[in-house]
Amino acid sequence: MGSENVGSHQWQTRLRPLDTCWCRRRIRAAQRGSKAALVRSARRVALAGLVSLSFSGLALSKDADDGDDESAKAASIPNIYLDLRTNYASFPANSLSIGFGHSALFATLPTLTTLSTLTTLPTLPTLSLPSSRSVGLDVPLTVDLNDRVSVYGGFSASTSRTDLSDWSAFAVNSWSVGFQADVYQQNGGLIPTITLQSTLTRSVPGVLLPTTALNTIAEFGYALNEDETRGLLAGVQHTGVAVDSALARVDANVVGYVGGYYQWDNNWKFTGRVGVQSFGGAQLLNLTPFHPFTQPIVRLDLDRMDDNDNRLFGVTAQIAWVPKPSYQLTVRTPLYAVRN
Repeated sequence: MGSENVGSHQWQTRLRPLDTCWCRRRIRAAQRGSKAALVRSARRVALAGLVSLSFSGLALSKDADDGDDESAKAASIPNIYLDLRTNYASFPANSLSIGFGHSALFATLPTLTTLSTLTTLPTLPTLSLPSSRSVGLDVPLTVDLNDRVSVYGGFSASTSRTDLSDWSAFAVNSWSVGFQADVYQQNGGLIPTITLQSTLTRSVPGVLLPTTALNTIAEFGYALNEDETRGLLAGVQHTGVAVDSALARVDANVVGYVGGYYQWDNNWKFTGRVGVQSFGGAQLLNLTPFHPFTQPIVRLDLDRMDDNDNRLFGVTAQIAWVPKPSYQLTVRTPLYAVRN
């Protein structure tokens, strides 16, 4: 996607010193407002998570007290594992992809870093970004406190290349913490299971554009049978991004989706989600290198579970139109220290 081409003479004519100072104050004010909004959202989500943890903790304590057999005691021991995720992604030219989750965002942030150097040029050219590919590794240490609540924290690393450059060095790009909680469980009733997941991600120190992202998902799962091996899904995901620089701003990304799942007797489970992604765009000073869009998105998961519904292996394929198609393939290989 192209953007405005502003010549040096026109830039100097329209922006007097007083106007420039005013623009800078507006940019700083907008930046502070974006960060404050992200902090308020993080506080609300953290409060909801603490409430879920409290109720789940009471339920876990009651189960442990009431159950006298060894199986009940074993069930009270949390699962502890590294939920390793290896991913490969391709991005079309002039695009910024977030999709389900937001690991692709931090893998493509070097694109924004490249763009920020253009502000030092006497003439601002039309922005033209080459297509890119990336290989990444997510390493979150995950603790399943019980069958309702999980907490996790870890780091992500990646390497990328474009049509104009070779593969970059494989390096850590961000760290993250988060939780997933079943706020309500269906358990054979009419009200679907309500799951809340939130992840706070921060780029590592030393980058040109320090970035913080808060990704929150609310999902409803309605089981169609007593064993909960097949069911329907519906949910919404919101990703807010704050960049600690007056050079750039990334607007919010929202995904709404529906889907379903089916688990066979051999514990292979298929999950499909189809939805619409609405991205507000990203701006660099008065330019718009990434335009807003509203486009379809598809995610397909195939997982191998054990008898206690713990994931042993998984493959995820995602196609997101941004607006041209962007592809991502993820392989999940959990490494368990404790598994119940």
